[in-house]
Amino acid sequence: MTSTLARPEQPVGRLVDQFELGLDAPICLTWELTYACNLSCVHCLSSSGKRDPRELSTEQCKSIIDELQRMQVFYVNIGGGEPTVRSDFWELVDYATAHQVGVKFSTNGVKIDQKVAARLAASDYVDVQISIDGATAEVNDAVRGPGSFDMAVRALKNLRDAGFKDAKVSVVVTRHNVSQLDDFKALADEYGATLRITRLRPSGRGADVWDDLHPTAGQQRELYNWLVANGDGVLTGDSFFHLSAYGDALPGLNLCGAGRVVCLIDPIGDVYACPFAIHEQFLAGNILADNGFKSVWQTSELFQELRSPQTGGACTKCQHFDSCRGGCMAAKFFTGLPMDGPDPECVQGYGETALAGTRGDIPKSSVDHSRSGKRATPKASVPLTLLIRRDGAPAKICDESPLAGM
Repeated sequence: MTSTLARPEQPVGRLVDQFELGLDAPICLTWELTYACNLSCVHCLSSSGKRDPRELSTEQCKSIIDELQRMQVFYVNIGGGEPTVRSDFWELVDYATAHQVGVKFSTNGVKIDQKVAARLAASDYVDVQISIDGATAEVNDAVRGPGSFDMAVRALKNLRDAGFKDAKVSVVVTRHNVSQLDDFKALADEYGATLRITRLRPSGRGADVWDDLHPTAGQQRELYNWLVANGDGVLTGDSFFHLSAYGDALPGLNLCGAGRVVCLIDPIGDVYACPFAIHEQFLAGNILADNGFKSVWQTSELFQELRSPQTGGACTKCQHFDSCRGGCMAAKFFTGLPMDGPDPECVQGYGETALAGTRGDIPKSSVDHSRSGKRATPKASVPLTLLIRRDGAPAKICDESPLAGM
């Protein structure tokens, strides 16, 4: 059973306080299997497109899965890039779930044809998340590329028609789609799916479009009100804990879990504190070079620092700190704000003031696999010609919330 890494002289009480001190294994983690992708989404947090030639092999991936099983990690969120374009994707999913590591995977739907949908529906042990960033093709395709809306909806239709239960419709909330929340919910309902919404972060290619795409202050309030009214039937992955400073806390952990209960493994085995902070400053180690994942998770100096209680800074002195916990680490870092300062989208307005003041250098992500060699809005998506095995089958379902059953 996963336990805290708290030292004996540090008594803990509330669950959120225990999590803040870190666990001996992550509850869940994100694993980007590849940077290869058939789309070029303008807000891609990992700047995906081209495959990294150093990508972990099938056997190396299986060794990581073995270690996650020994650590009793609840589940992995498999992503990319587009993970299904790896030729060994189904083999790895099948291996993970057969070794008691639950799997959910995020996809743009490119490989979810009728045959794959039927295979997925035949198993009770897989969670599929289809990414859509507009309730209409016009809004979605401006972000994800021409034809991507129809591709995603076709995947949802194939899953529904095959009898797959409870797919997820995953939406990154932007300035242009926040008014479509009811439409997203209706779209999910139409295909027997559950709506999942997440926050836009200024990381990866998202840094280049954040000023234009992140919701305005008025839209943040609109989003909060909508979540209060509809949150019981909508998943958020704890993306919006900064909104809790409006009043009532939203459902979920309401805490940045980076390096405490979650982390990221990238396609070459680098371990980052957060899926939204792919930068050398948040690089904890490498699985191949640093004696495996467990060693990185439990002994990394970066993770030890993140698990140390905060004792100063502007946010800890704010009366709303217990509600929003200072906001998102990645959002601060990639807008040039100090880590102990306000979230750039602080609902009390402190972030706006901080952004208008003196800021440090605005960093860029350490990795960029964009096919163009630079982060720019694509005029069209570029398909990949990659093979995929369809003889594997997931074998264990996982819960959306890392707190489920606790």
